[in-house]
Amino acid sequence: MPPSNRIRGRADAIGGGARGGRFGEVSHFKDIREYVGVPRVLSLRLSPDGTRLISVVQALGPDGKSFGTSLWAVPVEPDAEAYRLTRSAKGETGAEFAPDGDVLFVSRRPDPTAKDQPEDEVPALWVLPARGGEARRVAERPGGIHGLQVGGETVVFAADVLDGDAETEGDRRKARKDAGVSAILHEGYPIRFWDHDLGPGRTRLFAARLPGLAEPRDLTPDAGGALLEASFAVTPDGAEVVTTWRVELPAGRSRAELVAIGTATGERRVLASSEDHDFSGPLAVSPDGRYAAFMKESHSTEELPPEFTLMIVEVATGEVAASAGGLIPSAVVWAADSASVFVASDHFGRRPIFRVPVGGDPERLTPGDDSYLHLCPSPDGRYVYALRSSLDAAPAPVRIALDGGEVTELPSPAPALEIPGTLTEVTAVADDGMEIRGWLALPPGASAGNPAPLLLWVHGGPLASWNDWMWRWNPWIMAEHGYAVLMPDPCMSTGYGQEMIRRGWGDWGPRTHADLMAITDACVARPDVDAERTAVMGGSFGGYMANWIAGHTDRFKAVVTHASLWNLDQFAGTTDSSMYWQREFGEPGSDRYRALSPHHSLEEISTPMLVIHGDKDYRVPIGEALRLWWDLRRSSVESKFLYFPDENHWILKPGNTVAWYETILAFLAQHVLGEEWKRPESVA
Repeated sequence: MPPSNRIRGRADAIGGGARGGRFGEVSHFKDIREYVGVPRVLSLRLSPDGTRLISVVQALGPDGKSFGTSLWAVPVEPDAEAYRLTRSAKGETGAEFAPDGDVLFVSRRPDPTAKDQPEDEVPALWVLPARGGEARRVAERPGGIHGLQVGGETVVFAADVLDGDAETEGDRRKARKDAGVSAILHEGYPIRFWDHDLGPGRTRLFAARLPGLAEPRDLTPDAGGALLEASFAVTPDGAEVVTTWRVELPAGRSRAELVAIGTATGERRVLASSEDHDFSGPLAVSPDGRYAAFMKESHSTEELPPEFTLMIVEVATGEVAASAGGLIPSAVVWAADSASVFVASDHFGRRPIFRVPVGGDPERLTPGDDSYLHLCPSPDGRYVYALRSSLDAAPAPVRIALDGGEVTELPSPAPALEIPGTLTEVTAVADDGMEIRGWLALPPGASAGNPAPLLLWVHGGPLASWNDWMWRWNPWIMAEHGYAVLMPDPCMSTGYGQEMIRRGWGDWGPRTHADLMAITDACVARPDVDAERTAVMGGSFGGYMANWIAGHTDRFKAVVTHASLWNLDQFAGTTDSSMYWQREFGEPGSDRYRALSPHHSLEEISTPMLVIHGDKDYRVPIGEALRLWWDLRRSSVESKFLYFPDENHWILKPGNTVAWYETILAFLAQHVLGEEWKRPESVA
């Protein structure tokens, strides 16, 4: 007899009231086009003197077909207004403060002072003076600039560079274009990453001195592919840049070290290296220049999942000063006194801030159910500024007092949103005795007399957690249309300790399925949820589970599978990071692939399925959807295929976002609500 399930509602059920913003509360969840047009706060940075905050804000462009970005000033006190700093058709990203308060940023905007404008605008480095005036371009590279960090008077930026002499790159790029060559000859692995092809250029780091940033120095002419997905930070004196460094190994494998590179000489030395671990960001150097904090991840095997450890080492020697297990940092920053780091890490369906003293144990700083990112400690040691969000509140700036933890809302460049419903915490006990928790978004009016149809929404990852606002996949649009949305954290979810990850490692389908069914059973036992009208959906790993569920139960009326894994053996050899999956699943054709691949259960699928995929998805290649679609058609399973030729793992363009939501809602309305199929206008 399996353990009985239980479910509870939070005493302080969140929802109904929205937080943050000074523009009033507005509801945009009924009309998806209005929702797509809501501005979004993407980042937060604090000036060196602690008097100014700056944010990158994304908003719908004038044409209504694309998003643009701009820089906004955010007050450090609650009794002021946020205001816009930049305007350009190309937008601005990557804002960082210089020591004198000037703002450095990256943009494709044309230079009005240049005599000849290039045919293809690539991202360049710009500076916006603190005392006012127009922004000016201060550094550029033929292949563009895509990242920057500041330390003292030194600016380090990343740029895409063709192999060979960086000084002749412009001529070589032009010759390649004039000859009509788009081919890329690869001699290593990988060749693609997430949504873009790698090559012919590769990332290098350059250093230049303020104020003019003239003649940047190429710090890594021999980098090759070492700086793929690099995280880097500059020491406060500007003398070194600490960066992750990818080391290629035989048989297509690799590992990541941590190195320090002299900004004046380009001399490189290793700070952290292990045959069995990767060292990665988020990465931060202490204000006194003594320490570097970063993440250490053990290489997984078929038996053991990865373990994550926050590491602190001496920059001068590489000696370990402290480590803290149990945290998977989403953000790491140093306190002003260099005695501790602030870490945002998943924790039981939240992402609070922890303070980790050098040599001490982590202590939770923020209470409540919120999630935090973009942490900015004040130089006087009194506050941490951050973006706060949750599943029922979009990111907005706040100020957190280090003495007592009081959280103060700050003026936001974006409006607050009125949430259509309530969010309740739910739990259930799985068949092995493990407690499974999640969030249940209930629509307005759901009651015993009017139970809401249930949509089980499985998160991706699989190492992930439902704890933060999602612009791309937002449950409140579904709640606005009458659905109760269950967002559970089954096995392999982060924030519950290593045992929760271990439970599902190498047992993706069966173990996760059991956890999901346990918490689904608990939810449909509620009087305000309709047990007869249910559906399941998910993307990436969540899409894998949607496929798995379709082949192992017929309890759901509809299945929506986005960017999903269908044939594991095929996926593992065509994804952009085959090495990672081989560690867990073994060599191609192994028993684990056969046991865990959803496509082996095709004959058991009878539930109508909506397949969704983007052609530019390199993490889960389009071949998965093409094979799944054909298998469903040849098996006469009722199905539809929503295909995006120009999207990747995520659906990002405004019009395509509308089509995504409208098609899913129409499909659910047909099969869950029993309505007649009506093709959405967005895909008519």
